[in-house]
Amino acid sequence: MAETGVDGGGGGDDHDHVENKQEDTDVQNAAMKIERGREAYKGYVGLEEKPSKVEIWGWYESVIQRSISVNHLKFSPLEWTSISWLLALILSSPLIHFISTHLDYTHNQQLIAAASTVVGSLSFLPVGFFHTTRIFPVYITLIVSSYVVASASHTRHLALMVRGYTGPSLHKSQFPVRSTVSGWFSSFSTIFGCLGSAVISAFTNHMLQQYSSYSERFVSLWIVSIFSGLKWLLGMFHVMFVRPGASIPISDPMDYEPHFLTLFKYPHAVGTLFVVFLSSFTTMCIFTGGILYVVGQQCLQSIFILYFWLTYFIFPSFSLPLLQPLQQVIKADSIKMQLVGFFLALLTSSVGNHFRGKIWERQHILVFAGIQSTSTGLLHAYGRVLLLDCTPHGKEGAFSMWFSWVKALGTGAGFAVASAVPGNIYVSFKIAFCTAMIGIITLIFGNISGVGGAKAAGVVHEDYSEKGSPVPGLDTSSIIIKQHLHDQTT
Repeated sequence: MAETGVDGGGGGDDHDHVENKQEDTDVQNAAMKIERGREAYKGYVGLEEKPSKVEIWGWYESVIQRSISVNHLKFSPLEWTSISWLLALILSSPLIHFISTHLDYTHNQQLIAAASTVVGSLSFLPVGFFHTTRIFPVYITLIVSSYVVASASHTRHLALMVRGYTGPSLHKSQFPVRSTVSGWFSSFSTIFGCLGSAVISAFTNHMLQQYSSYSERFVSLWIVSIFSGLKWLLGMFHVMFVRPGASIPISDPMDYEPHFLTLFKYPHAVGTLFVVFLSSFTTMCIFTGGILYVVGQQCLQSIFILYFWLTYFIFPSFSLPLLQPLQQVIKADSIKMQLVGFFLALLTSSVGNHFRGKIWERQHILVFAGIQSTSTGLLHAYGRVLLLDCTPHGKEGAFSMWFSWVKALGTGAGFAVASAVPGNIYVSFKIAFCTAMIGIITLIFGNISGVGGAKAAGVVHEDYSEKGSPVPGLDTSSIIIKQHLHDQTT
């Protein structure tokens, strides 16, 4: 009986233990079902709980924390990129002299464009072989130098296209035709560049979403880098089918050395370069500061960041062509179109700065992404047009090299300023607002004019008489000039 009682007591304990375990399992299953239902609901409505501050900083702490040690100094990846960018611009500055002379005085234009494209694209390939950040400035230097030379080659070719379409010289009354043609060419080249950026941003987001560990993401970014290099390499093929244009023989060996300094003899071109620097700085400062603020402070999903990038890069494909008829109606030249771009940048920076302490609605973010992308497209396209208007015949290579280098300088400076204060949109947008205002004041009150620059460059000649005959081939200006000479002789 005793043994039976003991056995019966042990069986009761086992039964209670089984019941408790079953209850725990039911509770866990219920909790899992509730959690799964909550996740399904989130996925259905597209909402997600607002992450904590720790989680927010965890998203992009890899780019803002000072994890790179160089000579007992620590830098964040953003700061290290800015330093590498500055070093690359300094090291690439001698190319302004060397490449500009070869673009204008030799027949190696196609070789220069192809070589710069190959060097830049191949610089992306070995990135994943070296797991060290010390070699990063070497990559940045190669890429920035290749970009400056390749961009200058394309800008020079654009200048030759415009001159071949409109002729070597025009009368002042014919200058709007040149502005229209160069505006179309520059706008559509900008559009194709935006589409390429959209492809890269979508591919980058896709690769980062596939993997979660550090090593896997490193390999995925290496794949993105290789894909970027291959896409850049595709730009070399059209170089084989373009005409390099005529070169100018060197009459005096002394003319060969200071060729890259001839730009400073044209005040309109110098003022245009200053505006190009301001526009590049402003647009990059707004873009970088906005991205860091949206990711770090607004707690948005990664898929929305992709939508933001696609909107930013694709929207100019529609807005720039739609602005062309408006330009014809209001008879706006390149300066007025740049003013529109600066005013749009003022709108974005002022609104973003005003509502910096509030939660931004997603549709509002996308709207201002489209506005700012239009501003960037206008400033880039028509800044190039204005410089081409101020470029004399035979100096397209030198002016294009300065344009490309100054634009890279402004872009790097804007990135450095915005990344120095990640998440602090007040500083980046305030500085961008000030530089946009300086750009507007410079365009309005500065010594910058498309027609004036074209006259100084010899591209446009003043009409002899405003009262010429409306019949083609018959102009009274020659009679007026002969009468004036006769009065002087008598």
